[in-house]
Amino acid sequence: PQSNSVKTPELMLHTRLTSSLEGRLDGRSEGLTDSREKFLEFGFDFCYWSVDPAAPNYASQEEVFQDLGVCVLSGASEGYNVCLFAYGQTGSGKTYTMMGTPDSIGLTPRICQVSHWHLFLESASFFLEIYNERVRDLLRGAEQKKPAPLRVREHPEKGPYVQGLSQHVVTEYKQAVDLLEEGIANRITAATHVHDASSRSHAIFTIQYTQAILENNLPSEIVSKINLVDLAGSERADPQYCRDRITEGANINKSLVTLGIVISALAQNSQMFSSSQSINSVLSEGEGSTVGSQSSSLSGSGRRQCFIPYRDSVLTWLLKDSLGGNSKTIMIATVSPSSSSYNETLSTLRYAAHARNIVNKPRVNEDANVRLIRELREEIDRLKSMLLIKKTQYFPHTVHYCFSSMPHLSETRRFLQSSLF
Repeated sequence: PQSNSVKTPELMLHTRLTSSLEGRLDGRSEGLTDSREKFLEFGFDFCYWSVDPAAPNYASQEEVFQDLGVCVLSGASEGYNVCLFAYGQTGSGKTYTMMGTPDSIGLTPRICQVSHWHLFLESASFFLEIYNERVRDLLRGAEQKKPAPLRVREHPEKGPYVQGLSQHVVTEYKQAVDLLEEGIANRITAATHVHDASSRSHAIFTIQYTQAILENNLPSEIVSKINLVDLAGSERADPQYCRDRITEGANINKSLVTLGIVISALAQNSQMFSSSQSINSVLSEGEGSTVGSQSSSLSGSGRRQCFIPYRDSVLTWLLKDSLGGNSKTIMIATVSPSSSSYNETLSTLRYAAHARNIVNKPRVNEDANVRLIRELREEIDRLKSMLLIKKTQYFPHTVHYCFSSMPHLSETRRFLQSSLF
């Protein structure tokens, strides 16, 4: 079934769930019902109803793309890292939202379709899956029958990466779709009670753009990355499953539980930081320094940052930057409209509500040398303006003479301009 899709984190939209204690919720025959109802409210940016195409509020794949996919492309074109991932129970519509069907393509093919590949200096794609806590390259399946799992490493500056992951240059939409279809065909799926072709692994399709720009008459390169993540669905263990399905489900739930712990810890740290900032601003406007110091010591005690267990799971390790670092991240929470999935739906919405509180700090991935030169130029301009103000205050008639006798500033600027070449 196609599902509701919910994104984080700013505009408030209330989703009301009704818990009516009826016998048919747990599969038993209908009888006397309890009319007591409990209303729960969750705030999100967008809410889409994608179950019945005939419904007046039906949200098509194109509408979802216009709200979310366009934001992904605009962020990448500006030089930011962007991550979009779907989370929800098995059969709630994650793969439909991310990949779609031949008749109704999802977010990932639409992002590839709209991308202006010819405008970038270089474009490359990667496609991997995390199966039983092991990384597999989905675009290298034809080379060997049973590919060896790849290792995850961490670069001191670029962050976590997969060693030996194949990189494929893309110059047009057809090449990207061919790679996407090849990876989907190699992905591991299996039949469950909920879905005939349930995804048994987490899949990450990555697009990396390299742009050549001219900033302040200096050539520069900006490298941006888009991570499109299709998570496997959470599910309950069933003793009727075979051993492989139970092992797969256990590893899926382990990674998703770790993801929930990481999201909760990041949200708690973000809330702690914002509260400390507000306390400091209030204390700065306080009446006495003694009272302010006492209050700050009280507010600082017992407020230690939570440890983020990224390495407890391969999924969270690879998504380290996307979850709490240098990335603009969008989370899509897919829920089922079935009343029998009430508990799973409630868990998914709480999951997304925690993720909504995370505050990332994305930055443009520009060339380090160009950034250094720009910062030095800004520092020189700032110092020159400060010197001008001081000279105007104390020596109003010798300002022009002082600046004309300072050739080292122009020499420094010429040196910075020539250092790039």
